[in-house]
Order: sequence, then structure tokens, then C-alpha cells
Amino acid sequence: GGRHTPFFKGYRPQFYFRTTDVTGAVELPEGVEMVMPGDNLKFVVELIAPIAMDEGLRFAIREGGRTVGAGV
Repeated sequence: GGRHTPFFKGYRPQFYFRTTDVTGAVELPEGVEMVMPGDNLKFVVELIAPIAMDEGLRFAIREGGRTVGAGV
């Protein structure tokens, strides 16, 4: 699983929360140009649609139905 290539600002994967996939735009922190496979990073995501969630909710990051990452 996972990605085999880095991603950059403007990356727009699907975020899977419980039963819903929603696209989100990733905003990388200041000074971070790219995220390599295996990196752990805090970043901001702007979802294209509002969904209800609680703090600490786990989610999967998906591309084409394939899980490539996870977060909290």
C-alpha cells in the first residue's frame, strides 16, 4: 500500500471518514515543498464538501479507491 512517489502542494486526494469519501485540497506547512512516501506530517486540508466529524476522528487518504495514507 501507500504511495511510491512524493506529493506536492495542490495535492487533492479523497479523504475517507467512516462511510464517506470527500475530496480535499492539502495545504503544506511553511517551508515544506514535498512529502515523501513514509513521511509523517501535520497539514491542513480544505474539504470540498462539509461533513460532520469529531476531533480525533481517524481517516484514510485514498487515490482511485486505493488507500495511500492515514491520519487523525
